[in-house]
Amino acid sequence: MFFVPEIIEKKKRGLKLSKEEIEFIVNGYVDGSIPDYQVSALLMAIYFKGMDEEETTNLTMAMAHSGEMVDLSAIKGIKVDKHSTGGIADTTTLVLLPLASSVGVKVAKMSGRGLGHTGGTVDKLESIPGFRCELDGKDFIDAANSIGAAITGQSKNLVPADKMLYALRDVTATVDSIPLIASSIMSKKIAGGADKIILDVKFGSGAFMKNYDDALKLGSLMVKIGGLAGRETVAYITDMDQPLGLAIGNSIEVIEAAETLKGRGNEDLLSLCLEFASEMMVLAEIESDKEKAIERLKASIDAGEALKKFKEIIANQGGNPEVLEDYSLLPKAKYELEVVAPTDGFVKQIDAIRLGITSMKIGAGRQKKDDVIDPAVGIWIYKKVGDKVTKGEAFAKILANDEEKLHWAAEESKAAFEFSREPIARRKVIWAKITKDGVHEL
Repeated sequence: MFFVPEIIEKKKRGLKLSKEEIEFIVNGYVDGSIPDYQVSALLMAIYFKGMDEEETTNLTMAMAHSGEMVDLSAIKGIKVDKHSTGGIADTTTLVLLPLASSVGVKVAKMSGRGLGHTGGTVDKLESIPGFRCELDGKDFIDAANSIGAAITGQSKNLVPADKMLYALRDVTATVDSIPLIASSIMSKKIAGGADKIILDVKFGSGAFMKNYDDALKLGSLMVKIGGLAGRETVAYITDMDQPLGLAIGNSIEVIEAAETLKGRGNEDLLSLCLEFASEMMVLAEIESDKEKAIERLKASIDAGEALKKFKEIIANQGGNPEVLEDYSLLPKAKYELEVVAPTDGFVKQIDAIRLGITSMKIGAGRQKKDDVIDPAVGIWIYKKVGDKVTKGEAFAKILANDEEKLHWAAEESKAAFEFSREPIARRKVIWAKITKDGVHEL
């Protein structure tokens, strides 16, 4: 039998906790036998003294096993999951799901709803009339086997320890601890049942991790945790100092995904999706050569197979696939207002977090868990860092259902863009790839 104050004292002195001590704390907190105030003290001790890789892996596994463990063994083939640490205009999953499955990757994905400035994949898909994200286990597995792809909301019984610990971290100023972040993310991925995992670790003004070095530490730790837990894991360090795509919202991100699958999408978004999808093909042992994998993916887009797969996924989950051809079938905002450049020049910088928060405040996101999403509203951006603008040219468009919010959002969006008279270099999207063999800077 363990004594909680002794465990807190041990970590306070920077000593290593055993697997049994960590399991005792996690299980006791979930069953209510260990109170908030003691776990808060331990979280603060971890925040200041850290955890080594073995401790973090043990914490991850204890959290993963605190609730339901999803069994995907009934799905034929190697299952590869992708997780993003969150960003602005991150429409990756909407493109990646049909793109990867169109070339034979089995994608059975559990996704969450948005909270704060980062959008939720489930919210985006539910802007499609009739689309159903709440699938039971049998329907989820049947869809993955029959059409190669399925997406569902996260089970309420999945990793209850993470929900409880995250809520406590949020009110005790212990959110930004790399071991605690890593265990939170990886516990959900491991409980989700995938055989192999791709992580998109974003850094920059619009991301949780603000600088490259911290993103590298987090990515490296999660790759090691995945390996120790028996799940091959690959992490990418990607840019979020500006929005990834051009759409920040829900129905408009469905439009951007459709445009990307038609071969007309934003280059940054497309390049990231091609990299992830080709990596999924290699991990799933569908293709051994990355260049050949990318060629097959481009061919799938050119032949319309990727778009056809997206329609199939939508129809299979109760939605109207015609939205991908007729965008007027999606929710449409009452008001639109374009934001124009004050001068000739080049886009020097975009405050991604400001745009994300602005979009959230006009209704595209949630400030509180019980807020209702407005699927029609959001922000289109027409220019990214390095793009040329002329005075009076529109560089963004606001979509809103409230006229006052429309004009407020236009001013906020204008302030989020900084211009230069001198040419500015474009930002690269992928900075590094981390595998079990180490960091490969790109």
